[in-house]
Amino acid sequence: MNHYYLILPLLLCLLVQEALSQNVPTGNTKDFRVKTCLHSVSYAGFWRGQARLSVDEFLVKAKELGFDGVMLMSKRPHVSLLDYDAEARRKLRQRIEQLGLKLVCLAGYVDFTAGSDKGGIPHLEIQAMYVRELSKMARELGTNIVRIYTGYERPGIVFDKQYATVLDGLKMAGKEAAKYDVTLVVQNHHDICVHHDAMYWLLNEVNMPNVKAAFDAWSPTLEGLSNSQIRDAVKKMKPYLIHTTVAQYVRLPRYQYQMPFTNYKKEETVIRAVPLGGEGIIDYDNFIGALKEIGYQGYITYEMCEVLAGGGTIENLDKTARAFLKYVKKFD
Repeated sequence: MNHYYLILPLLLCLLVQEALSQNVPTGNTKDFRVKTCLHSVSYAGFWRGQARLSVDEFLVKAKELGFDGVMLMSKRPHVSLLDYDAEARRKLRQRIEQLGLKLVCLAGYVDFTAGSDKGGIPHLEIQAMYVRELSKMARELGTNIVRIYTGYERPGIVFDKQYATVLDGLKMAGKEAAKYDVTLVVQNHHDICVHHDAMYWLLNEVNMPNVKAAFDAWSPTLEGLSNSQIRDAVKKMKPYLIHTTVAQYVRLPRYQYQMPFTNYKKEETVIRAVPLGGEGIIDYDNFIGALKEIGYQGYITYEMCEVLAGGGTIENLDKTARAFLKYVKKFD
C-alpha cells in the first residue's frame, strides 16, 4: 500500500502529460495557453472581393502577422490531394518548419450524407478513402489532426437514416485515419448534429479515441443559445474538445417588397464578417473564457470566411487578422 502512494503522483503526472500531448482539456484553468492559428481559407479568394494567396505566400503571411501555427485548406487552390505528391509534401513540410510555424491541422471537406438517395454508389467508402488519404498527407506534412464535418440534411429522406449514415461514415473514416495515428476533429458546421447535445450523443456512439470535436461558438450563437448555455456547452464537450475556430459576424436585416400591400415582408438575415474586438453577435469573452475554465489545450484558429467589412484586399485581411491577435492575447 505504501508503494501505491509513492507511485500515485507519478501516475497522475503521466496522465496529465498524456492529456496535454493529445490536446485534451485538463480541467485546470492554469493549464490554458493562447496558441494562435490562421486558417488558409482566409486568403483563398473564395468570398466576393477576397484576395487570393498561394500556399507559400500564405505561410509567409501567417509568419509575418505573428501567428503560431496554420490550418491548411486541403482543396484547391491550396493543398489539394490532386496537386501534392510525395515530393511536394516534403517541400511543403520543410517550408513550414523553415518558417518556424506549426501545422496545426488539415481542413478536410466531407459530407457523409451526400448521395444518400443513390444507394448504388459507395459514397461512404469514397469519403472514407478521401479521409484516409488526407490522414496520410497530414502525417507527411507534420500534423496528426484532420478537421471534418458530418453531413447536410437531405429532404425526403428519413432523418434517422441520415444520422445512421453519418455515424457509419465517421466510424469508417476514423478507422482509416487511425492507420496513420491521425485524430479526426468533427466541426459543428453541417446540419446533422450541429447542436452540441446531438454532437455529444453522436461522438459517444462513434466511441473511437481518434474521433474528437472541433467545437465553435458560431453555430450555437446562430441557434439562439444564451451565454450561459454556450458556457455549459463548452463544459459538456470537454471530453472531446481539442480544436476550435473563431470568426466574428454581424446580422444584416433583409426585407422583400410586397407590391399588393405597399409594404415589406421580413426575410432571413444575411451574415457578414467583421473584426474581433468590436461589434459582432458572438460573445468571445464568454466562449474563450469557458475554454480557459476547462483547461483547453488546443489552438485557437482564426478564419475570415465570409464577405468581410472593409473589403477583401490584402491590407484589410491583414488588418483584420491583426485585430484577432490583439484581441485573443488578453486571455493569456
